[in-house]
Amino acid sequence: QVQLVESGGGLVQAGGSLRLSCAASGRTFSSYAMAWFRQAPGKEREFVARMLWSGGTKYYSDSVKGRFTISTDNAKNTVYLQMNSLKPEDTAVYYCAADLRPTTTPHYWGQGTQVTVSS
Repeated sequence: QVQLVESGGGLVQAGGSLRLSCAASGRTFSSYAMAWFRQAPGKEREFVARMLWSGGTKYYSDSVKGRFTISTDNAKNTVYLQMNSLKPEDTAVYYCAADLRPTTTPHYWGQGTQVTVSS
């Protein structure tokens, strides 16, 4: 049974940083595409970042490019999202997701972690 458990969210001032973690379990993820999405109140869920667990090119939405970094730690079976220079518009619930192929509708999702950026 696949489990994705996010942590690391919280309240931060604009300009600050947070690192989100996604602990993955239940299978070997080396062939999976791992992604982060977010959903702000009253808005649709949107793509944030994606990479193959095994490495390679990383993809980011234009709104976070240059500020956020996605990475994986094989030893810890964990995916990270380092978020720097946070803005109030980054406030959202952030979700970790996994699928065997890059997609906007991954099969597996975590429960989400709240990120709130104050101005």
